[in-house]
Amino acid sequence: MPVLTRLVPAPLTVDIRAGALDDLTTLLADARISTSGRLAMVVSEGSGSRMRERFAPQLPDADWYSVTGGSLSAAVDLADRMRAGSYDAVVGVGGGRVLDATKYAAARVGLPVVAVATNLAHDGIASPVASLDNDAGRGSYGVPTPIALVVDLDLIREAPQRFVRSGIGEALSNLCSVADWELSARETGEEVDGLAAAFARTAAEALLYRPDTADDDAFLVALAEGLVLSGLAMSVAGTSRPCSGACHEISHAIDLKFPERDGLHGEQVGLGGAFATYLRGDRDLTDRLIACLDRHKLPVLPEQLGLSADEFVDVLEYAPSTRPGRYTILEHLNLGRDALRDAAADYVNTYSG
Repeated sequence: MPVLTRLVPAPLTVDIRAGALDDLTTLLADARISTSGRLAMVVSEGSGSRMRERFAPQLPDADWYSVTGGSLSAAVDLADRMRAGSYDAVVGVGGGRVLDATKYAAARVGLPVVAVATNLAHDGIASPVASLDNDAGRGSYGVPTPIALVVDLDLIREAPQRFVRSGIGEALSNLCSVADWELSARETGEEVDGLAAAFARTAAEALLYRPDTADDDAFLVALAEGLVLSGLAMSVAGTSRPCSGACHEISHAIDLKFPERDGLHGEQVGLGGAFATYLRGDRDLTDRLIACLDRHKLPVLPEQLGLSADEFVDVLEYAPSTRPGRYTILEHLNLGRDALRDAAADYVNTYSG
């Protein structure tokens, strides 16, 4: 009987706990990621100075680089600057923009990445995708999965709690993404990777039914683990498909149509996922998603993202164009503006108050 298997790109080490950052140098040495201490340390231009003050004495042979924003040009510039050195690995310390720029830059210079997440607002902490701003808006670029991941719960608690809530919305939106993937399989014949779907669905369901909150360490661990599973789902699938459906099309449309809005990505995909699930006719799951989002003080109505009724319809009309070739409930129903307005009004009337 033949033995068949596949290799799944995954971090060599995942350390999620309070005080994890204190053992960063030990992790790097014990995992043979860097025994020489020759590291390229990447931090944000602003708050990263505090990290440099904290770790520079422990890493005397490291070179420190700052990066501003999460644009493609910033990532390319970072790679060009790092070419002047000789390193064992690149360590990115920061939020999603810093980590995405770091992953892309490290891929260009052929070095492994250690991701040190300073917040849990996104599922990019362990994903093989870098989302970077470009001239056309924002693009997703394939990169190697981080070789190690560190999430220090003490550091996570220092970030605004809104970032944690954003991560909850990001994880919950997987349920919409997987449903869209399965819909595409039925309607277009697109292949669904069952393992990737299982990872993505598990990440969401691990949070959906929890009664505790972001004030509890156990919840933060579950959230961090869920975001890691989301990253693994994308690694298994070789695409963002298991974690990106109509929910993300809606979020990208908000970013492009109304860039002045201050909604976080996870807030937008959480609401987008709830609305898309409502469109799909799954009232039970919509109720559960709305209850979970509301419990964690996440937006459930367009007005809570600063969008008027007409602006939300504008978003829904534009959303399919943000991911050409991706089949979701929006493409399936192909509703005109009047029908979208009616669906949005029904959703708002159902879940207002």
